[in-house]
Amino acid sequence: MKLFGIGSKDIGIDLGTANMLVTLKGKGIILKEPSVVAIDKRTGEIAATGEEAKEMLGRTPEQIKAVRPLKDGVIADFTATQLMLRNILEKVCKKYNVGRPRVVVGVPSGITEVEERAVKEAVIQAGGREVYLIEEPMAAAIGANLDVSEPSRKYYCRHWRRYHRGCSYLFGRNCC
Repeated sequence: MKLFGIGSKDIGIDLGTANMLVTLKGKGIILKEPSVVAIDKRTGEIAATGEEAKEMLGRTPEQIKAVRPLKDGVIADFTATQLMLRNILEKVCKKYNVGRPRVVVGVPSGITEVEERAVKEAVIQAGGREVYLIEEPMAAAIGANLDVSEPSRKYYCRHWRRYHRGCSYLFGRNCC
């Protein structure tokens, strides 16, 4: 019997600029919402997240600010990201009876150490017990069930902005 494992599960988060995906080990994708948060300026509390906050973009009263806290897959507004993650983790933990989860976050390849620390800090502040980062190209390859242990010419790489460096790292050579 695992005494310390009771109620604790592993969660995966893909922090996208447009949408956020949340997966729970053994359940698959459990949440897909727009990466948008609405914050009450007076109290600093969350007014809405996800779809509800997206509908508020450009239509909020003066005291509410609706924002997309991520730009190019990295945190542009730390406070808004932290509030959005806290809200999302609370929703998931409550609905699926998850304690303080271990969290794996997909990040773009080539982000800076400062950006990495910002992501980790935001997840810890939002309620994660442990945080692990994985580069998105590696996560995509693992999700596609590709053998990532050795370089191979069989893999297809997309040459989009930051992903080129990710493919090079992933496959051990320049693949494009």
